[in-house]
Amino acid sequence: MFQLFLLAIALYWSSVQMKIHFSANACLLPICCLYGAAVTTVEGVGSTKTRVHPVQERLAKCHGSQCGFCSPGMVMSIYTLLRNYPEPTPEQMTAALAGNLCRCTGYRPILDACKTFCKVRSSDNRNTRLCLLVHISNSLPLLVFFLFKVSTRLFSADEFQPLDPTQELIFPPELMRMAENQPKRTLLFHGERMTWISPVSLDELLDLKVAHPKAPLVVGNTGVGPEMKFRGVFHPVVIAPARIPDLNVVKYMEDGLTLGAACSLSVVKDVLANAISEFPEEKTKVFCAVLQQLRTLGGEQIRNVASLGGNIISRKSTSDLNPILAASNCMLSLVSRGKKRQIPLSDIFAGDGSNTVTPEEILVSVHIPHSKKGEYVFAFRQAPRRENALPIANAGMRVLFEEGTDIIKDLSIFYGGAASTTVCAKQTCSALTGRHWNEQMLDEACRLILKEIAIPGSASGEKVDYKKTLIVSFFYRFFLEVLQSLNTTVKYLLPFQDPCHYPGIPMEYRSVLEDFKTKMPQSVQIYQDIEPNQSPQDPVGRPIMHQSGIKHATGEAVYIDDLPSVDGELFLSVVTSSRAHAKIISIDTSEALKVPGVFDIISAHDVPATNEFYYSDDPEIIFVICVGQIVCAVVADSDVHSKQAAAKVKIEYEALEPVILTIEEAIKHNSFFEPKRKLEQGNVDQAFETVENITEGEIHIGGQEHFYMETQSVLAVPKGEDKEMDVYVSTQHPAFIQEMVAASLGVPANRIMCHVKRVGGAFGGKLLKSGLLASVAAVAANKTGKAVRLILSRGDDMLITGGRHPFIGKYKVGYMNDGRIRAVDVKYYINGGCTPDDSVLVASVSLLKMDNAYKIPHLRCWAYACKTNLPSNTAFRGFGFPQSALVTETWIAEVADKTGLSPEKVREINMYKEKEQTHFKQKLDPQNLIRCWNECMEKSAYYSRKTAADEFNKQNYWKKKGIAIVPMKFPFGLGTPYLSQAAALVHIYTDGSVLLTHGGIEMGQGIHTKMIQVASRELNIPMSRIHFCETSTTTVPNACASAGSAGTDVNGMAVKDACQTLLSRLQPIINKNPKGTWNEWIKEAFEQSVSLSATGYFRGYNDSMDWEKGEGQPFTYFLFGAACSEVEINCLTGDHKNLRTDIVMDVGCSINPAVDIGQIEGAFVQGIGLYTMEELKYSPEGVLCTRGPDQYKIPAVCDIPEQFSVSLLSSSQNPYAIYASKGIGEAGLFLGCSVFFALRDAITSVRNERGLKTSFVLNSPLTAEQIRASCADDFTEMVIESWGRVCSSMSG
Repeated sequence: MFQLFLLAIALYWSSVQMKIHFSANACLLPICCLYGAAVTTVEGVGSTKTRVHPVQERLAKCHGSQCGFCSPGMVMSIYTLLRNYPEPTPEQMTAALAGNLCRCTGYRPILDACKTFCKVRSSDNRNTRLCLLVHISNSLPLLVFFLFKVSTRLFSADEFQPLDPTQELIFPPELMRMAENQPKRTLLFHGERMTWISPVSLDELLDLKVAHPKAPLVVGNTGVGPEMKFRGVFHPVVIAPARIPDLNVVKYMEDGLTLGAACSLSVVKDVLANAISEFPEEKTKVFCAVLQQLRTLGGEQIRNVASLGGNIISRKSTSDLNPILAASNCMLSLVSRGKKRQIPLSDIFAGDGSNTVTPEEILVSVHIPHSKKGEYVFAFRQAPRRENALPIANAGMRVLFEEGTDIIKDLSIFYGGAASTTVCAKQTCSALTGRHWNEQMLDEACRLILKEIAIPGSASGEKVDYKKTLIVSFFYRFFLEVLQSLNTTVKYLLPFQDPCHYPGIPMEYRSVLEDFKTKMPQSVQIYQDIEPNQSPQDPVGRPIMHQSGIKHATGEAVYIDDLPSVDGELFLSVVTSSRAHAKIISIDTSEALKVPGVFDIISAHDVPATNEFYYSDDPEIIFVICVGQIVCAVVADSDVHSKQAAAKVKIEYEALEPVILTIEEAIKHNSFFEPKRKLEQGNVDQAFETVENITEGEIHIGGQEHFYMETQSVLAVPKGEDKEMDVYVSTQHPAFIQEMVAASLGVPANRIMCHVKRVGGAFGGKLLKSGLLASVAAVAANKTGKAVRLILSRGDDMLITGGRHPFIGKYKVGYMNDGRIRAVDVKYYINGGCTPDDSVLVASVSLLKMDNAYKIPHLRCWAYACKTNLPSNTAFRGFGFPQSALVTETWIAEVADKTGLSPEKVREINMYKEKEQTHFKQKLDPQNLIRCWNECMEKSAYYSRKTAADEFNKQNYWKKKGIAIVPMKFPFGLGTPYLSQAAALVHIYTDGSVLLTHGGIEMGQGIHTKMIQVASRELNIPMSRIHFCETSTTTVPNACASAGSAGTDVNGMAVKDACQTLLSRLQPIINKNPKGTWNEWIKEAFEQSVSLSATGYFRGYNDSMDWEKGEGQPFTYFLFGAACSEVEINCLTGDHKNLRTDIVMDVGCSINPAVDIGQIEGAFVQGIGLYTMEELKYSPEGVLCTRGPDQYKIPAVCDIPEQFSVSLLSSSQNPYAIYASKGIGEAGLFLGCSVFFALRDAITSVRNERGLKTSFVLNSPLTAEQIRASCADDFTEMVIESWGRVCSSMSG
């Protein structure tokens, strides 16, 4: 369920002569259901060949596209909203994007583009931004503004073409005539294996149900579709009843609303919102509660197609609607052949089973009643992400009081997420009937609920105690809501009633009644402007739009799977191991070969030469050492056929021991990759004897999935002679692909041509793993003699490729009472997975960067790469630093706790302050570190906001704010000179146009844009004259990987070198004709036989590290930064809201401020994901359970700070890189931990208030579950007590 391929659908309702527009996920929407609809894809919205639509233009010019793979989805969501609301509100805009994901940008520039379409209400946006900017400006030294011209504009709205609704595509007249004139008829579509039937009447539907009793009814395909696609469920017949009028009814009745079962959730949402605005408040409490759940149920693309009836009939535990609909006494109208009846929805979940929906019955409509006087209805949910995420737990609750009293007359409590379906606390409700609504009732209710609602354990790792805590916390919230409502009723309706009869809730409790809402973020970006005397033609230092930005937004940018089909092309699907450690006894492919369209099975025996992936010396025996290891592959004439066949391959295993999955198990079995690394300075043991205090602890940091938008993709095309092969691949390292494919096929590297146009995100995940997959595709192409396309599904990609290393840091810290840290002894363990990959290097870098911004006189640190039976973990943005530096900041915070000092004070005390050496004896000048820290302190107004947060916390019991500021020193360098060499090739053609090629890969970081900027400056020609085609091993051989933030640094030097070579050749011609034009000079050069082609080369940096001595200069230079973040937490649920973040970053002299700020923001939001959200879960057998966007949640629009400021440090120079810039791609990710420590600050406030002052451990990611558990209270104690009673009864 992915937003990358979004459609805008237009339907014409002839009965009311109305056109509706809605967006939908193409991957869920069966084409059969689009009969009579006008479908618009991103290509139809606008293109460079016709007219670029304002949405596409603004998204690109606001820098809202980096890798570009998600951009078409963003365009379609915004475009569809504008078709319905040409001047949307900011709230409508953020809601429209709730179902979209982006891994690159951090969403801020996308939302900037959105704001340009929004209706401005009394200058909301401008005033908020202006206030933020003025505050920041006032905080900065005036000298900065006098000496350096500071800019805050990354784009000019004056350049945008206006949005003119009259110029949009019209609804096709022929479809309109068809809807008005043609009688509705049954639609019948036959596929290869299944039949799709779309009836037009209820009677016909009943007949079909009798004829095909097992056929599912499909309206939105949000339930059946994923089951068929991801779980292999097959339905030979599907019935689609969406066109039946009876199932689409919307009726306003005297006692409520009746809605057809086929009504989409968006229709339900709109109908309820309209009813709430028209009916008295007393009648709409049920409507309000249902509407509240609908606002966060999926994204708009899901709600636009998902049906009300499907949500009910599926009876899924994760339904947000069923608990509240059941609690509200909603009625279901059912019909079967010759029979109609109505049943309460609650009977399905709370009855004895005698009054439920039978297989032959059809749900026609749902009646949602008006609420009554004295009746209160509320719904609650908690999910891994606030929007577009399935709930961990949810609830619907209703209470009806005896008239004029607080005595319970009727009570309904339903929960979702607690069992396999929605459950009712029936016994609890019965026991509480007749009780007063008071604290005694509350205490008894919670205990009864915990006793009645049994929550089973889960193999995916969902903890039972968190769900138990949530279900009682929900009831407590319900108790408060009702108490507040009773008090309000007394106050406004019964003014002469004794106010003591219905006491209101304390002021400090009231804030918890307000849910966190997603607001349109306000942001400001500050950077040093170019010098006044810089040539207008010189683009360096300017916020230039990404060169492919428009093509990204129009869908014209070509990725691997967009490449045209090759004649006879085959599709490859991999077969992976289902065991973590086993010997393969046999592989049975007989059933797979029977599948139509299957061409062949590819195995290790088909590898002509080197098979880099054998794990045994005996090629006849294959041992699998992780779940997800590729065992063999199927090639077929279509992707569908290859997947069907792959599912039919049967593998027989013999289990092997041990199965090692965790770091703890690796330590127990002494399972490590060599070498282990160690660094030491000072006399650690002696220092521990002299310090005043010692603290010890450990922190666990979970792994992270790259979740690049474009999954691993390869197209291998044999050329038919000399064993040549073109390999088109989404990779960061084409030369490595060339090397591996050549070795696998046993041919020289010069026969393998590797091509990369662009990559749809990588973050380190498309280095070594891409080589494995490219080799598989190449072997298949070699064997079959045909082109082979391999595009991994999201689930397979996550299963096979690994990600960021899970990490355990064990530390011992010696410190003085005044906060000075004198000695540190720390051990890092990383989970490397089953093969070495980059694990030892990641462990080494984690040691080198572990000090972050602090000078520790006596330091000893070890790093161990653990060998386990998980897929190999690999490079990921930050490369070990985000983990080891989090460990460091954790013991900094712990020292602050123990000394009673503030964390920022301890950070300042121990920060590098003058020119000194790091723990590996490299010289360091921390001047810009101190500048970043001080500027961040000032512009964030840290101390005044800290005081305000403390005051807020005193006045609020169930909500707390936290604020934290974190410094950063990020060393840049690849450690070895040959890894930073680079080359470029520049051609000048006789028409004056320039073709630029270099070894860098465009994966969203704007490297091609920056290289064109470099060439433009060096050749002194406009960027429009320069073109970049692709990165290829045919033009730049032996290029190093685009990794480690080094792409611009090294390739920029090579491009500069090539351009200077060309310019030196042209200089005599220019000198003779200084007033000539570029074209005249080039023409003259050609006629003088001057070469107009040049290579450029950069030898690399002289980085080195001697691990034996524990010293060296492994890094070229240092980046510095600081981030201040403020959060608010809900202590009842563990939910949190990111309120504000201020970042100051030293990037040297930025070549392109728009690109660099975008990289900082994108990395920061990815860091928020790492430290607070993204959670990988494995089964006890080593199977990854979180294998897609349903289970694995990356940050969305709702997760970015409401106020987001990024400032680039002015007057920063870097003599080691192109134009004094710095490599910025990775550094910003670590600053996401400022949110982690802001959450820690809020939790500390809770614990201090409740007398829980003992030290506590917070692991990463700091999810809602952890936050709730750390905010211990009576409800968490109840859960512990109830669990103890269960365990006692079991043992008894």
